[in-house]
Amino acid sequence: MLQTMRNAWRIEELRKKILFTLLIILLYRLGNSIPVPYVNVELLGQYFTSMQNTVLGLLNVMSGGAFSSATIFALSIQPYINASIIIQLLCIAIPALERMSKDEGEEGKKKIASITRYSTVAIGLLQGFAYYMLLRNQSASYSILTDEGMGIWGAIVIILTFTSGSALIMWLGEQITEFGVGNGISIILFASIISRLGPSIVETIGNITTGNLQWWVAVLMYLGAVAMVILIVYVNDAERRIRVQYAKRVVGRKMYGGQNTHLPMKVNMSGVMPIIFAQSISTLPATIAAFTGHSDSMWAQTDTIVYAIIYFLLIIFFAYFYSTIQFNPVEVANNLKKNGGYIPGFRPGKPTSEFIQKVLNKITLFGAIYLGILAVVPILISHFSTTASLTGLSLGGTSIIIVVGVALETVRSLEAQMLMRNYKGFLS
Repeated sequence: MLQTMRNAWRIEELRKKILFTLLIILLYRLGNSIPVPYVNVELLGQYFTSMQNTVLGLLNVMSGGAFSSATIFALSIQPYINASIIIQLLCIAIPALERMSKDEGEEGKKKIASITRYSTVAIGLLQGFAYYMLLRNQSASYSILTDEGMGIWGAIVIILTFTSGSALIMWLGEQITEFGVGNGISIILFASIISRLGPSIVETIGNITTGNLQWWVAVLMYLGAVAMVILIVYVNDAERRIRVQYAKRVVGRKMYGGQNTHLPMKVNMSGVMPIIFAQSISTLPATIAAFTGHSDSMWAQTDTIVYAIIYFLLIIFFAYFYSTIQFNPVEVANNLKKNGGYIPGFRPGKPTSEFIQKVLNKITLFGAIYLGILAVVPILISHFSTTASLTGLSLGGTSIIIVVGVALETVRSLEAQMLMRNYKGFLS
């Protein structure tokens, strides 16, 4: 693997993309260390310590600790993710947006991206205002805001700083996607979660030494994490192969076709996107409850049965939603027909598309249930456990799925670029 890493580093174009991606991540981490004005970070940290197993703890994990420090990147990528969900759903519900995204080509995609950016700023303003009201409401108990921060000018500065930070993160993610390696938003989310790995291990060791956590419980937790990683890697590469036969045809003096091949269909076609999107939607009631000062209510908890059920159903919905966007059975059937290909036992055209759709529905259901179980089981363990040391286990399960999924997608992107240049890839 070290040899292949060296080979990748020797490719000048790929080396520039890797360095550019690392530079963007560095800028993002620097922004996570700059707090907004008029906020007492130490007192805010004490408040978030008591809210560890609520939606506020989840938002803090997804932001790499920036949320609990009220930094300029405290809102992280949540406004952009929510805006993307809304616009993609509207592209299905509104015919004008659907025509724009499908019929206008690159120009239409640029318009959709522009609408998503404006929506991100609007949602950032809304979430920034909600976060400020959370700080203001808790200032009576924890004195989080200074006297200047309680005024109108302080409120404007804090809210606009949060909004500007979310817009800047969106821009950084787009730069990674265009000039770096992998999907920019996923890379930023990956960096946020990984940055919490070190403090989490230190906290676990501290709990063991103080007697708050039994050593064998910690070992079981980490063994479960390793088993989850292995399962994710195995299922991520699983695919259903549909046999395809090409008819023989003569063109001039040469004969073409006649060979057998297969149509690969991945079990987990949509990757980690259903997890990311379902998480944003499922935490919406909890976020509203937390930001309105009801952090102790049932809706603000992320380890309840209600939250687990909503989370599971949303994962299944977004898995089907993304598979529908990425894979069109009618288009695949038409392409096979144009090139003289057919699936044995099915006539070209509509029967072929119906068979492909049937297979797609089956493997999507399996992939969605797989993602749902991985995400929900830690939540259920955390809910039914009476051991205080398992607090936050639900957050860890979701984080592992996102981290491993993003890592695999990024490595696959590097692998594809290396194969294009006739180098051995990372997975060889």
